Amino acid sequence: MGTGTGPRTQAERDALTIEIGYAVLSAAFLGAVVFGVIAGPVLVWHLPRAVEETLPTAGLGVAVPLAVIRMVHVLWRFARPGAPGAQPSRPGRTNPDS
Repeated sequence: MGTGTGPRTQAERDALTIEIGYAVLSAAFLGAVVFGVIAGPVLVWHLPRAVEETLPTAGLGVAVPLAVIRMVHVLWRFARPGAPGAQPSRPGRTNPDS
């Protein structure tokens, strides 16, 4: 993102807002899918009581850290200059070799 020598431009603020939104939504989607895969069998089959109580807890225990890791990964990748998906260093140029 910016050079650190002044306030961010509107385009930089917009890009950051979009990237944060993408990070949050993709993390929430990943968390929901992982939770559903782990805890879903409780809704489909009749399982022993201990299993029915354990699966949702295990699903939450796996889904939350994975969602946080996903969010950090997306934002970290966005902040690194030159990383795939990072903003070009020269406005109007999409290829570093141009």
